[in-house]
Amino acid sequence: MSKKKGLSVEEKRTRMMEIFFETKDVFQLKDLEKIAPKEKGITAMSVKEVLQSLVDDGMVDCERIGTSNYYWAFPSKALHARKRKLEVLESQLSEGSQKHASLQKSIEKAKIGRCETAKQIK
Repeated sequence: MSKKKGLSVEEKRTRMMEIFFETKDVFQLKDLEKIAPKEKGITAMSVKEVLQSLVDDGMVDCERIGTSNYYWAFPSKALHARKRKLEVLESQLSEGSQKHASLQKSIEKAKIGRCETAKQIK
């Protein structure tokens, strides 16, 4: 008996994104339920929940046209999202560095004029 370990949710999400990035196409849910098990090993039962989690996180776009939902994700959108995130993190880092420097200066100013005293034991 061979025990085949299932994919984790994160692995399923990564593989689902690979489908979109490799094909650069627009899909309906039923198309993905056919493609994902064959190409990426994602069980057909979990395709919908994995896809919904990607839509909720903004990694996959979804649009309702008529009675059908269409899903797509292109590599360029992911690249732009990463660049925006990087810019935000860099600005937060610079703000934190400036705050740290100003606090260090205020500590040095506070130390001026104070003399070290021995700790008193009660």
